[in-house]
Amino acid sequence: MRYSTYAFSFGAGGGTRTHTPSQAADFESASSASSNMKKMTKEEWYQQLFSRLEQSKFRSSFHLKEKDKAYIREKGMDTIRRHAEDFIAKREAPAVIPNDGKQTPMRGHPVFIAQHATATCCRGCIYKWHKMRPGKELSKVQQEYLVDVIMTWIEGEMKR
Repeated sequence: MRYSTYAFSFGAGGGTRTHTPSQAADFESASSASSNMKKMTKEEWYQQLFSRLEQSKFRSSFHLKEKDKAYIREKGMDTIRRHAEDFIAKREAPAVIPNDGKQTPMRGHPVFIAQHATATCCRGCIYKWHKMRPGKELSKVQQEYLVDVIMTWIEGEMKR
C-alpha cells in the first residue's frame, strides 16, 4: 500500500489539519487534500512511518546506548526536545545547506542517533521518508513535525 494516496492529520493537540504525504512540504496548504483520500490520524501516520523505518536495515540499526539514556535522564525530555528543535532549525530547516548529507554526526548526542533512526538527518532523507522537498526553507509546522518524530522515537527507546 503506497501511503502517497492517503491524507493524515497533524498538529498540536492531536491535530485538525489534513495533509497529503506527497504534499507534506506544504503543510499550510492542507485544505487542498482530496476528498477521495483516506484520512489518517497522527497515530496512524506514525504507526505506518515507524513500521517502514523498522523495515529498513539501516534505520533499524540505530538504538540509544545506556550512556545516551543516562544523558536523557540527567537533562530531562524538555531539554532534549529543545536540543532537537535547535538542531532541526539550524541544520535541516534552511533552504540551502552547503554540507547536506553530512550535517548530522553519527554519534555524540542522542538526538543525532534519533535523526538517523527516523530519517530526519538530512534534506535528502527528509524528502525520501517525509516528502518535504529540499531547496525550500522548512516551515515551523514542518520543523515541529520532525522534532515530534524524533522525540517519539526517543521516548520509545527510553522504554527499551
